[in-house]
Amino acid sequence: MDKTLRVGGFTPFTAIDFPGALSAVVFCQGCPWRCRYCHNGGLLPAQADSKYDWQQLLQHLQTRRGLLDAVVFSGGEPTAQGALEGAVQDVKAMGFKVGLHTAGMYPRRLARLLPKLDWVGLDIKALPENYDAITRVPGSGTAPWQSAAILAEAGIPLQVRLTRHPQLTSDGELAEIRERLTALGIPELTVQRCNTQNALDPGLL
Repeated sequence: MDKTLRVGGFTPFTAIDFPGALSAVVFCQGCPWRCRYCHNGGLLPAQADSKYDWQQLLQHLQTRRGLLDAVVFSGGEPTAQGALEGAVQDVKAMGFKVGLHTAGMYPRRLARLLPKLDWVGLDIKALPENYDAITRVPGSGTAPWQSAAILAEAGIPLQVRLTRHPQLTSDGELAEIRERLTALGIPELTVQRCNTQNALDPGLL
């Protein structure tokens, strides 16, 4: 298991990544999916050279106590790293709230993290049976919907969002996704417009 969080990027100040809070964002390196509209290709390899050192970032965050409210772990896919739980504990011990951006691909890891999280942004990409056409990974649609159910049951502050490209998500599928989320106890879905600039799949217009 990884002992040190691998960091591919860092935003020292933002007001939009944790609702109602001023936060820093840690972009975790690595993601096993290759979503066609992904524009963070540099964060996808699990191992990559980085100018960011987790211990140095912790020292920086120490100086931001009282100025920032929260630290958000984004990606890549944060839950792909075994070191995430320890990193969450590190910032929690400093008194920060902790947010997580995740595609929900590791529901058991997510469940273990829940007691330490204050807010989660969950990306739902499609109906379970249609995930592979976006992620290009067979069988990828089951885990995210399991994560949605876990989050709904936990009652943690949550935003579920879907990045929509008209070639990938029809009106009918979007309506069914809303219905299934409502059935889980998640009444709101935030639909984000897909920005295809720098997308992994150059065929998306």
